[in-house]
Amino acid sequence: MKANALVRLKFPSEKYLEIVFKALEPEVRKPPTMRSQTILEKEGNFLVLRIEAKDTVALRATVNAYLRWINSMTKVLEILETS
Repeated sequence: MKANALVRLKFPSEKYLEIVFKALEPEVRKPPTMRSQTILEKEGNFLVLRIEAKDTVALRATVNAYLRWINSMTKVLEILETS
């Protein structure tokens, strides 16, 4: 069984989007497991994640990992912006 997810996240600026995009590229190029594959795209101020996994467990793990990484990066960027 294959499972798919499409996630679109809006960023406050293209600068933030570019930083997050570049930080995620190594993970996309060399995933830790072959159970899922991710495609990363930029659409305006949106980051688009297209995830395909062999099963729903792998899909959930992959989506959660990317969302946690993105959340961490945006929090750091916000802290740096205010200091």
